[in-house]
Amino acid sequence: MKDIKEEKVDLRLSHDAFYKKYGRKKIVSTYTLGCKVNQYETEAMEELFEESGYAIGNFSDAADIYVVNTCTVTNIADKKSRQMLSKARKKNQEAVIVAVGCYAQVAGEKLQADHHIDLVIGSNHKNKVVELVESYLLDGHPIQVIEDIGQTTDYEDIWITKVSDKTRAYIKIQDGCNQFCSYCIIPYTRGRIRSREIGDIIKEVKTLAQNGYHEVVLTGIHIGSYGKDQDDHVTLLGLLNSLHTIEGIQRIRLGSLEPNLITADFMAGLVQLNKVCPHFHLSLQSGCDAVLKRMNRKYSTSEYAEKVGLIRKTYANPSITTDIIVGFPGETEGEFQETLDFIKHIQFSHIHVFKYSMREGTPAADRTDQIDAAVKAKRSQTIIACQDKITRSFLETLMNKDYHVLYEEKIVVDDTFYYYGFTDNYIKVKTASPTNIQNKLLSTRIIAIQENMLIGEI
Repeated sequence: MKDIKEEKVDLRLSHDAFYKKYGRKKIVSTYTLGCKVNQYETEAMEELFEESGYAIGNFSDAADIYVVNTCTVTNIADKKSRQMLSKARKKNQEAVIVAVGCYAQVAGEKLQADHHIDLVIGSNHKNKVVELVESYLLDGHPIQVIEDIGQTTDYEDIWITKVSDKTRAYIKIQDGCNQFCSYCIIPYTRGRIRSREIGDIIKEVKTLAQNGYHEVVLTGIHIGSYGKDQDDHVTLLGLLNSLHTIEGIQRIRLGSLEPNLITADFMAGLVQLNKVCPHFHLSLQSGCDAVLKRMNRKYSTSEYAEKVGLIRKTYANPSITTDIIVGFPGETEGEFQETLDFIKHIQFSHIHVFKYSMREGTPAADRTDQIDAAVKAKRSQTIIACQDKITRSFLETLMNKDYHVLYEEKIVVDDTFYYYGFTDNYIKVKTASPTNIQNKLLSTRIIAIQENMLIGEI
């Protein structure tokens, strides 16, 4: 086969004619920036291309068509999106370049004016990516499909039947957000909350179970709002009850949650479902009430602590993880110390720490009391060092106990086979085994700790 970089091909040819002339299928390569929702949508777009006769290639190689699923959560994300689109063009000057997703939604005019971009598809209509590409190939005119996302009320119908990870599959159950946190652009790029039909979710999960997947992770922009836009009284707990009955699915994991979802009734229903993992990623962002108010978050630290207490009252040893933003505009040393003290009080099992990054178009970006980058970096390192000690203490509570681990990955070191997987409360475990235990859920004794990972024995 010729090097695609040196090969000028006629992509307008039918798939059969193209294969006959060039000895290969038309190649599509994708690149994903941003969140798990974007990753899910990219997997779904790849399936659409495959079903239509295209081959999926690696982004590191040359291709005929490049699809970049963009992110716009920060100004840095915008820059990375532009860089990856430019990189795609450099890989093959003759290729079709497609920008989709959140950055395409807010920067459509700018991208359309950029001669490197052939198609711009906003937050909706990813499910039409193949027909839009083929429409472009027919007439060669740049295409832009961007709607007023704030007025969109329908959930975009998009599916997966397989993912690159053979063990765990992310399932998108809703889109959009009504929260309007002062640092976040997402409500403007994803629109208002829109829930996926429960029957469609059940059908997709059943298909994945039949294809060998044992764990599903429910994801979306704001999954706690699932069902609130529907008239048939569907709730997240109701969805979980339905998924719990699907044969072959051994674990159901929840994505990021807002504290207001955690109520006594919700937890009482959840604990009855033994497939639901006791891992709660409960969004915090700051441990200081004054900063939370400036962020337009809808809870106080005392309310948050109450929710954590309810989780720990319900489950014996749950994993509670969170996100923290340091250096939010106006954050004083005293306010930062409040966050640090709150982290010590809550005792999270893990924290994702983010240095505040300005996003144009949000109220926080307009504030004049921005924090110096060096200060943000120092505060980030302080929290990471503090959390490392807390995480170690949490891991020590798991020692010499038995946990069910779903093994996902295999590596070979000095002729020894090691398998990596996760406990139900999402702690990574490494276990040596002479037999293949990949994609199996096995009772495992925890015998040691290696950095932030457990060593298991079966």
